[in-house]
Amino acid sequence: MSEAPSAWTVARAFNQIALESFGGGLSAWSREVVVQERGWMTDEEFLSATTICRILPGANQVNLAVFVGLKLRGVVGAVSAVCGLVAVPGILVLVVGAIYLRVRDVPAVQHVLAGMAAAAVGLTFSVAWRQGRATLVSAIPCFLAGMTVLLSAMFRTPLWLILFLLGPLGFWWAWRRAAA
Repeated sequence: MSEAPSAWTVARAFNQIALESFGGGLSAWSREVVVQERGWMTDEEFLSATTICRILPGANQVNLAVFVGLKLRGVVGAVSAVCGLVAVPGILVLVVGAIYLRVRDVPAVQHVLAGMAAAAVGLTFSVAWRQGRATLVSAIPCFLAGMTVLLSAMFRTPLWLILFLLGPLGFWWAWRRAAA
């Protein structure tokens, strides 16, 4: 990336992400726009950023917007990215919410919502597959990913405890890899 995009470009990009992912798949669209379309980050940078943003308190995608916006344009970029991410979708959610309250008992509406939920799950698996192929390159990352799924899905272990238990191994592996 040679020249930083304008604050308006950052806001429009995050508005695009928000509107294209309406109903789910925000991580997938974020990666699509930030990495593939705009080239603002590499796959590795994006994965690191999303990991940090998921660990921090707050909404993951708002954290990511702040992270990317700061990287591109500083504080102005962060504010632009967050505004782009939430302004138009916020208005749409209010309108759709008002409509839903009027038609929520209609069976067809329930079927449509079930289909949308299935699509959102599919998009989540799509992102996991793409990022997994790029990052699960040896035994340690595969072990960490497997243990994280096992601890969170099977044993309902809180995130802070998973980080406490598995984080040191992940740091050690990354440090060894960087030193090599």
